[in-house]
Parts: sequence; structure tokens; C-alpha cells
Amino acid sequence: MSMRKKTAEKLTDQLRRVVIDSGKTLGQITRDTGIAKSALSRFLSGERGVSAHVLDRLGEYFGLRIVVDEPRAKKGS
Repeated sequence: MSMRKKTAEKLTDQLRRVVIDSGKTLGQITRDTGIAKSALSRFLSGERGVSAHVLDRLGEYFGLRIVVDEPRAKKGS
């Protein structure tokens, strides 16, 4: 059995998961945030990324904040 190093989930992937898991419809989110439905749909499908402005709006809408973990010390340091 090989052990793989766990990789951090990308911020955009985390945000996609939050949006999908929220149970809110695209219509609700676009009405509440002003984000274009087409842009949100393309982001959720993975077809496109989003601008920092859209990331900010979605983060604020869902009450998210970014937390940066301290880098771990390398072995032998």
C-alpha cells in the first residue's frame, strides 16, 4: 500500500464545494450577490475560474474566511 502525501485542496475547489453543499439555487445566489448566473454556472462546472471580486462576493455571502496554516518545518532544519 503506497502512502501519498496529502495535498491541500485548492481554494476554488473548496468554494465550489461550499456553494454546492449550501443547497441554494443558482438563481438565489445570483440574485443575492449580483454575480452573473452564467459566470457562476461555468465556475461550478469547472469550466472557468472566477475573478478575485467574485471570490470576495461568494466568500462574504457564505460567511467564509481564508485561514493560512503555518508552514511546517522541513526535516533536518
